[in-house]
Amino acid sequence: MLTQSKDTRKISSGTRQLHRKKRLYERGNMPTLTRIGERRIKVDRVRGGNTKIRTLKAQTANVYDPADKKFKKANIKIVSNNPANRHYTRSNIMTKGAIIETDIGKARITSRPGQDGMVNAVLMEAEATSEKK
Repeated sequence: MLTQSKDTRKISSGTRQLHRKKRLYERGNMPTLTRIGERRIKVDRVRGGNTKIRTLKAQTANVYDPADKKFKKANIKIVSNNPANRHYTRSNIMTKGAIIETDIGKARITSRPGQDGMVNAVLMEAEATSEKK
């Protein structure tokens, strides 16, 4: 079980004495690496009985166009840049802040696809023109 409890190593490289076993509320999960493909989701029960929709694969994104002030549904072609990890770009893994190529242009992801269940993005070409005004 992955855990988010304190590390057993000290700064001096010695081992810290455990004062208890792992607790259920300290558990963690592997990151959801959302890729491009036919939509696949996974529903997880999280703390408090709530649910978290993890997007495993996504084909479309809800892209906001600041010029029109409207959302448009666009197909995702490729991940052109991902500042979270340079290897994610090659593997087409989408995270928050990643830049994707869509039918209507380049867009930056604003949602967390691995936790929100959808891909929301903001169009970048329109973003640059609205800043000039």
